[in-house]
Amino acid sequence: MSTQRESGEDRLGDGDGDRQEGGLTTGEVARRLGVAPTTVRTWDRRYGLGPDAHTDGRHRRWTAADVARLERMCALTATGLPPAEAARLARSEEPPAVPSRSAAGPPPASSPVRRSRAGSGLRLGDVRQECRGIARAALRLDAAVLDELLLAAITEHGLVAAWTEVIVPTLQAVGRKWERSGEKYVEVEHFLSWHVSGALRRVAPRTVADRPGATTVLACVPGENHTLPLEVLSAALTERGVPVRMFGGALPVESLVAAVRRTGPAAVGLWAQSRTTASRPLAQHVAAMEWGVRGARRRPVVLTLGPGWAGQTVAGLARPSGLAEAVAALEPLVSA
Repeated sequence: MSTQRESGEDRLGDGDGDRQEGGLTTGEVARRLGVAPTTVRTWDRRYGLGPDAHTDGRHRRWTAADVARLERMCALTATGLPPAEAARLARSEEPPAVPSRSAAGPPPASSPVRRSRAGSGLRLGDVRQECRGIARAALRLDAAVLDELLLAAITEHGLVAAWTEVIVPTLQAVGRKWERSGEKYVEVEHFLSWHVSGALRRVAPRTVADRPGATTVLACVPGENHTLPLEVLSAALTERGVPVRMFGGALPVESLVAAVRRTGPAAVGLWAQSRTTASRPLAQHVAAMEWGVRGARRRPVVLTLGPGWAGQTVAGLARPSGLAEAVAALEPLVSA
């Protein structure tokens, strides 16, 4: 499947001027479906799945009915049907029948009809449209398209909004599907998380040099390996010119203490995904650490980050509720 960016009407994220004629452009349809624009054009040319109505000029416009037909095509091909058969069913709206157990005759009337939920089986709710395309690409394990859609979302909305409004809802939907399906979709969650991490590294600005008393230390508490939220926070702070030292997952207590003493940070962010890993004594110990010459010693401001700290309120320590709140809490500390 080609993932090369196309020009004209096939470019992802077409401008508002392209909407004046009504309907969606090919690039917008591709982003909604989570496929490459060249795939949409191939289905049009090869299988007759193009727009029902044609407009004047070179731009092609897709109506809601046209998009619904392509969504059926995506779902059917995800079940393993050959593209030609999937296209025939998508055009006719005919559901794929379960093969009969006997060689002759139609399947019994009571036989269940197999309907694919691939690409639409995630309960996303009221979210940005980009979530649906990213979810479909993740379910198909389509690395190239997933990278393209994630980078497009970050570029269009900015890092904080893309994380909060596009990436997090999709990750949560994948997690819910995994829980409901008896851990059948673990590979999808890992696949999506890995590509989000890669997208963050591709868009993150160059590391900011240390400034005395202005560094922020970010680390997961011991036993915690969910680093992705900290990676996003690190990228968002770096984007704003804040020096960050990121230590990743499951940092041992003695290593965390050594890092804080060697860095002398203005702030320390401790991430805990689970309540079993969140440690109030650890947070209090880090907050009480001092360094510097006698009479002018400093202590770090400690932020308890992540859902694991819910119900684990530590007196005197901030617990931001999300990425934007964490950035807002840390920026003034570094500036001061």
